Amino acid sequence: MPLLEGTDLAAWQPATNSQWRVADGVLANQKSGANLVTRERFTDFKLHLEFRYPKGSNSGVYLRGRYEVQIEDSTGTEPLAGVLAAIYGFLPPNQNAAKKAGEWQSFDITLVGRTVTVALNDRTVICEQEIPGVTGGALDSDEGAPGPLMLQGDHGPIDYRNIILTPAK
Repeated sequence: MPLLEGTDLAAWQPATNSQWRVADGVLANQKSGANLVTRERFTDFKLHLEFRYPKGSNSGVYLRGRYEVQIEDSTGTEPLAGVLAAIYGFLPPNQNAAKKAGEWQSFDITLVGRTVTVALNDRTVICEQEIPGVTGGALDSDEGAPGPLMLQGDHGPIDYRNIILTPAK
């Protein structure tokens, strides 16, 4: 299920004051503004997306609107629970697989229940670990209910492309 097709935000609910725009298959947030939420809600899934950020920028992808997979300029940092590919505040990546700012990077994320696997740039950095609870900024705390994907747009510029979600079986 592609979540970014064409030149519009049909699959998404932009908030007021949204800075999000789609052009040439790229979903871009040019400056700090509003978060972006899918219209559809999901349970268990596999998510592929590609992203790039300028030096020093910060964003995140909220799985079911509750668990943030951190996106930030983390080149050369230690793999802590607040850096690129971490489940923010809870699960650090096992290695730093970040590319340099300005380069396209990719996530492949599987979420089944509260068990998550995160691959950053084709390297598994979190493998089948249970997320202990909702992360800060979550839309709600109803962990048993389906939820949307949310792209964090209130921290800085970020580009996304090739956002594809597949229900997990």
